[in-house]
Amino acid sequence: MQRTLVIDTATAACSVALIAAGSLLAETYEEVGRGHAERLMPMIAALPDGGRADAILVDCGPGSFTGIRVGIAAARALGFGWGVSVHGFSSTALIAAAAGDTEETIGIALVGGHGELFVQRYATRPLAPLTGLASLAPVAAALTLPDALIFGSGAALLVAARGSGTAHDRLPRAADARQLPPALAALPPTPIYGRAADAKPAA
Repeated sequence: MQRTLVIDTATAACSVALIAAGSLLAETYEEVGRGHAERLMPMIAALPDGGRADAILVDCGPGSFTGIRVGIAAARALGFGWGVSVHGFSSTALIAAAAGDTEETIGIALVGGHGELFVQRYATRPLAPLTGLASLAPVAAALTLPDALIFGSGAALLVAARGSGTAHDRLPRAADARQLPPALAALPPTPIYGRAADAKPAA
């Protein structure tokens, strides 16, 4: 039975999981803020067999620029060392997959930088993105998500800006990757920043 190691460090949460054939074998989830680099490898090492797997999945973002880079670097290094494939998924897709299909469409809103929200709409039956990813101020973001249910760390901000809907505060969780359809778990392991980097080039 092929095992997959899932790594998620794209947001304030840091989580790892071992999954196989749609089943969860083991997981660790912590909300660490900015401590991903210190926590990730010990969390992987604590999994059965040190997390050794036949494939690796990693959250490519959007989220924290540093967190995204930590996760992808670890996934690539382990993939090289173990000689296994490494693929990616987006944090918005992971949250949408965990949200279920009680509504035909849902909105995902994650806290971004500079007071903005990362937003994206998804159909749930089957799970598929309806819009591209955008980074917008809450009022502008609210205009792009008409859905009744909003999920993500920025859900409450978006619902407040819109004045209607139900917010479900969620962060990505590696264990939920077993609910991703194959097409959404086959991205290249490269960052999805969602907006321009904060750093400015030297003059």
